[in-house]
Amino acid sequence: MQFIDQAVIEVEAGKGGDGIVAFRREKYVPAGGPSGGNGGRGGSVIFVVDTNLQTLLDFRYKHLFKADNGGRGGPNNCTGANGKDLIIEVPCGTSVYDASTGALLCDLIEPGQNFRVAEGGKGGLGNQHFLSNRNRAPEYALPGLPGEMKVLRLELKLLAEVGIIGLPNAGKSTLISSLSAARPKIADYPFTTLIPNLGVVRKPTGDGTVFADIPGLIEGASHGAGLGHDFLRHIERTRVLLHLLDATSEDVISDYNTIKQELQAYGRGLAKRPQILALNKIDAVDRETVDLEALAMQLNHLSLSPVFLISAVTRTGLEPLLQEIWQMLDEINAAAEEVEVLR
Repeated sequence: MQFIDQAVIEVEAGKGGDGIVAFRREKYVPAGGPSGGNGGRGGSVIFVVDTNLQTLLDFRYKHLFKADNGGRGGPNNCTGANGKDLIIEVPCGTSVYDASTGALLCDLIEPGQNFRVAEGGKGGLGNQHFLSNRNRAPEYALPGLPGEMKVLRLELKLLAEVGIIGLPNAGKSTLISSLSAARPKIADYPFTTLIPNLGVVRKPTGDGTVFADIPGLIEGASHGAGLGHDFLRHIERTRVLLHLLDATSEDVISDYNTIKQELQAYGRGLAKRPQILALNKIDAVDRETVDLEALAMQLNHLSLSPVFLISAVTRTGLEPLLQEIWQMLDEINAAAEEVEVLR
């Protein structure tokens, strides 16, 4: 399945039906008067969250979505049929923007959530509405109003509580495969991962927590270099960032600073997001030449974040790392609940 996380589409709500001019022509009803019915309302365009969808692939080949028009009014004061609403299903985590202004119209993050993005046009009035003492036989009616038309930009931002970030080949895919049932592509060269990977990691309580492996972060990612510009948005909804560092790198501190600067350059509060650092691949480090404990202390001093020594391949140190993640998530959730209570 192709992972498509951006799309531009055009939506058009249905036009309202026209009102009509009609007069009663019934036996035994003298001077029946005007009886033209109103037009029906045009169909609206509505986005609905479907949890079975994972990407915006449905919008890659179809870009125009149009709802049904309202029906024309009928004689004997009959109102025309309303146009059928057009339901567009989107994956959970879809943000809808007005393409012309860039304004965020809605953020669809709850299963079953819906949003009416384009309102159908109102039906025109039939000549029955223009009857008055001065005009006993109106011979005019109003046309239906056009429905709203909009050009929209859709962006999918993954819903994950923990985002795994780091330079290419830091071992992010290996880690998510060790922690969950996810099986991303793994190889010993940079940019193996070309799409974000999701994995569900079970807590001791049995609850599942979604981890996201965010690919392609390099120097300049926030300005379009590498793949980071395409996928940094997927970190926006995460509660905790797990920054994975390659312990075999020639300059681990420089690697940390590179990702830190990209988070700051991208903005949206990512640099202030709670972080946990993990030095990965410790099984491949020559302990006689590299003092991992001293390196971890240096990183802790720079980041003011917990630092763990792990090996995703041998699963060394993963349990203490997970315990720290669960504790941090519990504290964040408790703080959020307290804010809700105060409101």
